[in-house]
Amino acid sequence: MSELILQAKHINKSFHDPVTVKVLTDINFTINKGEFVSVTGKSGCGKSTLLYILSTMDTDYEGELLIDNEMMTGKKEAGLASIRNEKIGFVFQFHYLLNEFNVLKNVMLPGLKLNKLTAAELEHRAMEKLKMLDIEKLALKKANLISGGEKQRVAIARALINDPHIIMGDEPTGNLDKKNSDLVFDIFKRLVEEYNQTMLIVTHDQSFAERTQRTIEMEDGKIISK
Repeated sequence: MSELILQAKHINKSFHDPVTVKVLTDINFTINKGEFVSVTGKSGCGKSTLLYILSTMDTDYEGELLIDNEMMTGKKEAGLASIRNEKIGFVFQFHYLLNEFNVLKNVMLPGLKLNKLTAAELEHRAMEKLKMLDIEKLALKKANLISGGEKQRVAIARALINDPHIIMGDEPTGNLDKKNSDLVFDIFKRLVEEYNQTMLIVTHDQSFAERTQRTIEMEDGKIISK
């Protein structure tokens, strides 16, 4: 039987400012371990709003969210923060690397925050992730001295450091040229196929979405196909 990693049950979301506008309507779907899923739809259809709920960063919604069969809905912020750090890896459109640190330290940061391994163990693990993505030679370079495509690969290594149950991406190729977009897609595909990593990627890039295993298509805050 497939192992459920994420379940969204009857999720509704409205913004009240000052008029109430419904942005998500009755969202239901599940993601199994090792699945590579993309969420697509026109700009403003609610896909990024949905991702913020699924990543536990937005708790103002109706419905239920389960990650790794654990109920997220109703948890306190401190509990959600530790789940986010341990079970969810993030890759954004902008890499959010810290320029004052080298690449190795940037990759180690979520692990240092989780505080389950020693610094030496984490450094070893971070180097393994950099090798996996073929960028170990950048380890001691300052983050501001590497290219855009390299920065996004460092961000992926950082997302992997705590061995998360699921990696969530918000337009992770939105800032990259075609060559680097294809490279990032190939990395994601390899993580799924070789390491059974679960991926949920929000993208407006149709060619990226078409190559994932499953596409959840949204329109006006509703899922129209999954």
